[in-house]
Amino acid sequence: MDKNRFLVIMAGGAGTRFWPCSRSNRPKQFLDFFGTGRTLLQQTFDRFAKIIPTENIFIASNVQYKDLILEQLPMLTERQLLLEPARRNTAPCIAYAMNKIASFNPNANVVIAPSDHLVLKEQEFLNTIEKGLNFTANNEVLMTLGIKPSRPETGYGYIQIENGSSTDSIFKVKTFTEKPNLELAKIFFESDEFLWNSGMFLWNVKAISNAFEQHEPEIWNKFKAGSSYYNTPKEQEYIDSIYQTSKNLSIDYAIMEKAQNVNVIAADFGWSDLGTWGSLYDLSDSKDENQNATLKGRVKYHNSKGNVISLAENKIAIVEGLDDMIVVDDDNVLLICRKSEEQHIRDYVSETKEAFGEDYI
Repeated sequence: MDKNRFLVIMAGGAGTRFWPCSRSNRPKQFLDFFGTGRTLLQQTFDRFAKIIPTENIFIASNVQYKDLILEQLPMLTERQLLLEPARRNTAPCIAYAMNKIASFNPNANVVIAPSDHLVLKEQEFLNTIEKGLNFTANNEVLMTLGIKPSRPETGYGYIQIENGSSTDSIFKVKTFTEKPNLELAKIFFESDEFLWNSGMFLWNVKAISNAFEQHEPEIWNKFKAGSSYYNTPKEQEYIDSIYQTSKNLSIDYAIMEKAQNVNVIAADFGWSDLGTWGSLYDLSDSKDENQNATLKGRVKYHNSKGNVISLAENKIAIVEGLDDMIVVDDDNVLLICRKSEEQHIRDYVSETKEAFGEDYI
């Protein structure tokens, strides 16, 4: 296995769109949504460990999840945890990770991946990552993975490719577009120039270092200044001292949308970012003849259709006359929400915290 290959799994999200199952002390990346016995974080680790050495896999997350990570991935050492004292989006997180890795391997070739995505065609996914790593090992480019759209989705960002620039499904990127409205999403879907932005990235140390120095030197230099502390007992103290004052920026906005050397691999490996209860409903293979999906628990449906229900352990539900609803019963919270209104779940979390306190979030 190539010792210059590294992986950074970003696992610091709060996962509020999956409340109440996803809580502040155990967000969605630490949950097993599909009853496989492995959480989303564990599945992500398992997938990449087939092609990247275990000792080269790092987890970037909030400091409060340190024990959870080590509990779920006991094969890792504390050296492999990048513990953020505050949430500052993905650009500072990646700048920290890349400076730490560069401090002991300037030839590193790195994958950046979220911890909470679903991949149904694993071998096709691994083949795509291998192709990308082989390309970035020999080229100073910033690579992202683009997913061929299967529908006019408004919940994803899009990547426009330069037609005629393909090398084995690797294209130059023309533009990035944030989540579009439905009319624009339909145009993107019908075009052969647009891919979904998966939020996964590949590059070598030199390429990403140069990109940060050109486009976001303030963020980069803040973490580069601590290079002598990385992989020593003083690392966490240094990170704690600078993180609060770091810019709050995504890697897309800070680097990818500005750089000129961005490429994308067009791929199709059964991908979903598992962003909402609706996405879990769409992926569920447990739907009955009326398209009701029971994710957890036991439910008897009567004159009901199109619902997604998740119950607390050892609980049953009898459901009469309910259509197109999300019903989630977890510990001390019951959520009942129309599927069409689930974009408001984050607001419900804020309202609950204000009205009833932190014990419910």
